[in-house]
Amino acid sequence: MNDTATERDVFVLSSEEERLLDIGKKVLTQEAQELINVSSRLGVEMIRAAKLVFDCKGRVVLSGLGKSGIIAKKIAATFASLGTPSIFLHATEGIHGDLGMVCRGDVGIFLSNSGETNEVLEIIPYFKRFGIPIIAITGNVSSRLGKEADIVIDASVTREVDPLGLAPTSSAIVQLAIGDALAVMVADMRHLKKEDFALFHPGGSLGKRLLLKVCDVMGSDDRLPVVSEKATVREALFEITSKGYGATIVVDDEGRLKGIFTDGDLRRLIEDRGEAGVLSMPVAEVMTKNPKTIDADELAVRGVLLMEKYEVSVLVVMKDGLPVGMVHLHDMLKAGVA
Repeated sequence: MNDTATERDVFVLSSEEERLLDIGKKVLTQEAQELINVSSRLGVEMIRAAKLVFDCKGRVVLSGLGKSGIIAKKIAATFASLGTPSIFLHATEGIHGDLGMVCRGDVGIFLSNSGETNEVLEIIPYFKRFGIPIIAITGNVSSRLGKEADIVIDASVTREVDPLGLAPTSSAIVQLAIGDALAVMVADMRHLKKEDFALFHPGGSLGKRLLLKVCDVMGSDDRLPVVSEKATVREALFEITSKGYGATIVVDDEGRLKGIFTDGDLRRLIEDRGEAGVLSMPVAEVMTKNPKTIDADELAVRGVLLMEKYEVSVLVVMKDGLPVGMVHLHDMLKAGVA
């Protein structure tokens, strides 16, 4: 059974299932409240931290241990994703050689809910020795980490949401959210654009949707199906069959777009008039005039949207007022933008 809202509403839950569901809802509600609480108390320290990261000439070094280490690793990935060079330094590995990856000009962000994690505290002197500023995200601002850091961000929570109130649940969510907030603030200061974001994600679907243009996926030159408006349906059908787009562009003597003839047009033509004499008809008489077009420099994802809007599978690609290519929905699928 799929756990969709519709199916859930159909079945009557047992009292035990209702109890379990209430626990899940309560966890989300309590964690949401903790985020509201931390948001209401944040102040100038967030601005100072964001400016420190923005002005960083090196990389942002995230460090932590245990669950805080896992959150630190995720925050490092978020910073990098939004254009801020960053790395994750495992606190234990740091004191056993990995501190060599830290350089002057870096900025440290240390995560520890207690603020008393020994492994985290042990790498602080190295950062101090090289004049590397430290931002602490901690649930105890009066801790040793809080006192050693240059900037302290209060990540304290009322309580953890697990039954014992001990597992890093609410505190981990708050740490992650504060990291996200810092990363987004710095991205805003950098005036991050979609194109910049795409450069950091060239291999993924996000990058393809933001970078790939129609001209990158269209069929052109000898792959472009095109016939003269003086051609017959037979000649158009041969062009459709040989190029594999299920359609052909129809142009005048100057190469200007006059229409499009598709295999669908052919089927409808045969249904209306029968097979006799159809192949010898001028294609200009039976083509679809004013076909859907797209500029070659448009983003490919824009082409997908047009195909969905007009319920077509091919678009004529234009450049400087002339047809230069054809793009099929299959091209978009292969390119990963549909």
